[in-house]
Amino acid sequence: MSFLVVIFRFTINVQANAICWMRTMTVNIEGDLVVHQDARIAVVVSRFNDLLTSHMLQAAVQTYQRLGGDPEKLTIVHVPGGLELAVTALKLGESSAYEAILCLGCVIRGETDHYDHVCEQAAKGIREAGLKTGVPTLYGIVTADTVEQAVNRCGVKMGNQGGRDMMATIEMANLMKKIERAPGKDVQTT
Repeated sequence: MSFLVVIFRFTINVQANAICWMRTMTVNIEGDLVVHQDARIAVVVSRFNDLLTSHMLQAAVQTYQRLGGDPEKLTIVHVPGGLELAVTALKLGESSAYEAILCLGCVIRGETDHYDHVCEQAAKGIREAGLKTGVPTLYGIVTADTVEQAVNRCGVKMGNQGGRDMMATIEMANLMKKIERAPGKDVQTT
């Protein structure tokens, strides 16, 4: 056997052993897309641009139901605009009554810089609400340069960000449940 073949076989064996070792040490945890009977989800939705946010909310509720949830068990809170989403999500998170919170809104660029302020502050506030409470708080705000873009992304014509955001909310609620389990217990891995 030549020297190169020996080195090649040795390298393959070392790599195979390393991969096997990594597999035994790696735990992958993922949230599933199933609403469990005891799920506690809140949706905070902005009334500003209600024509659009109502479509987002409808898609979110339909997605929740399609994934096994009872729409009657959802908590839906309506707020005046995008800036009020964060403080409401923070209060809901502090209540410890919810496993995840979805914030829905739609902000369309106008002729002033108001758009930039609302988008930035809403995003920061929603992020902070989740970090302060430990409750996944998801940013489901459509930001668009034109009404046409907003209409397309809010589900009036096609597609709907509200449904996709609800899927992410359910996944995060389930993921947090799995992470909270004590190490060494039966953690479902994928």
